[in-house]
Amino acid sequence: MSKARLVITAVVTEKRPVGEVARSYGVARSWIYVLLARYRAEGEAAFEPRSRRPKRSPTAVSDQVAGLIIGLRKELAGQGLDAGPHTICWHLRHHHQVIVSPATVSRYLMRSGLVTPEPKKRPRSSYIRFAAELPNECWQSDFTHYRLTRRDGSPGPDTEIVGWLDDHSRLILHLTCHRRVTGPIVLDSFRAACEQYGVPASTLTDNGTVYTTRFAGRGGPGGRTGRNAFEHELRRLGVRQKNGKPNHPQTQGKIERFWQTLRRWLTAQPAQPADLARLQALLDTFTSYYN
Repeated sequence: MSKARLVITAVVTEKRPVGEVARSYGVARSWIYVLLARYRAEGEAAFEPRSRRPKRSPTAVSDQVAGLIIGLRKELAGQGLDAGPHTICWHLRHHHQVIVSPATVSRYLMRSGLVTPEPKKRPRSSYIRFAAELPNECWQSDFTHYRLTRRDGSPGPDTEIVGWLDDHSRLILHLTCHRRVTGPIVLDSFRAACEQYGVPASTLTDNGTVYTTRFAGRGGPGGRTGRNAFEHELRRLGVRQKNGKPNHPQTQGKIERFWQTLRRWLTAQPAQPADLARLQALLDTFTSYYN
C-alpha cells in the first residue's frame, strides 16, 4: 500500500489528528492537507501515480522551430554539408532569426532519431584540445585523395588535393587538386597562401617527405638527408616548423577532420568531376561556401 493511501486512511477512516499522522509517517503536515484536498476532489484517482513533468516549459522551442531543426538537418546532410548542432544554430540565426543553443538542437535531433548513439566512442571530455590564439599564428596542411569519374560513370584516375587551413579561424587558405602532390607543389601552394594572407608564425603538418625530410633516411650531415625546398623556405621566412608524431594524425586534427567534410560534399554532388579542371571548380565553390 502506498504511503499516500496509508496517510489518507489514518486521517479519514481512523480519524487521527493530522499532526500525529505526520509524525508517525515522517511527512510534512502541508503534504497531508494536499492529499486530503485531492482525495475529496478526485476520490480513488488521487492515489494514481502522477507525472512530475512541469506544467509549462518556458525554454522549450515551438513546434515550428523543432520542424526547422529537423528540416535543416535533412537538407544539409542531403547536400553533403556539415549538419551538426552548431551549424544548424548558425542557419537558424542567420536565415530564420531564431536563436537556440546547440544543446537544444542536439536534444531534438536525438528525439527524432537523427543521431546514432555511439556509447563505445571515446568521450569528448578525454580530448586534449588546442587552437592558435590568433589568425596566422599557425597553419595546418595536408593532402588527401579523390577519384575522378569518367563520362560513362566508371571510376577514373586518382587525384590528390592539397590544402592549407588556419588553425585559429579554420579558414581555408588554399585548396588545389593535382595528379600527384609533390614537394614543389607544396611549396607553391604555401607561397600562394602567403601572398594572399601573409606569412604565418608557424606551420603544423605530418611527416610526409613533401613537408620534411627528417625521416627520409641517412646520408646527409648528422645522419639526415638535409632540408627540402619547403623547409628552406620556412627557414628563410623565419616560420617555425612543427610536425606531429608519426602515426598520430590527431595532432593535425583540424585539417584531418576537414577532409571528411570536403569528401562528403564532393561525393554528394550530382555531377562528379571527370577532369582536374572540373574538380578544381568544385573546390573553389566549396572554399567560398565553407569560408
